[in-house]
Amino acid sequence: MSLKKQIEDKLNEALKAKDKNTYPTLRLVVSAIKDAEIAMRSKGEKELKNSDIVSLLKKMIKQRNESCEVYKKANRNELLENEKKEIEVIGKFLPKQLSDEDTKKICQETIKSVNANSIKDMGKIMGVLKTKHADSLDFSKVSVILKGLLS
Repeated sequence: MSLKKQIEDKLNEALKAKDKNTYPTLRLVVSAIKDAEIAMRSKGEKELKNSDIVSLLKKMIKQRNESCEVYKKANRNELLENEKKEIEVIGKFLPKQLSDEDTKKICQETIKSVNANSIKDMGKIMGVLKTKHADSLDFSKVSVILKGLLS
């Protein structure tokens, strides 16, 4: 079953159950997917792949994390809680992220495999990690870990 179909099914379930914590967020996700499909059709492509939807969901989570930071600074707890709920709902459709320990191990192995010596080699390492582990790594954490290992 495609990821788009899973999200649409979950939206229908939430609407039937009148789950006010879930369906507004899923409506936003479905709308973003449809917008992306329209943009792809104008480029001549037919349908979004699951990997495209995953990157869209990651982008949505990143936006909400940025909003969380703003709300924390402004001491807007009710808005902060709403953003956290949305992150939780969207996150259910993403592949499971590796733990910090596993991420660090993968980073160390990649550093050895490309013979990286300094922070200048970070782009090379990130390129390798993105090709092999695009769905399972949180690259904001990877960046921090690599800076620590290479400096």
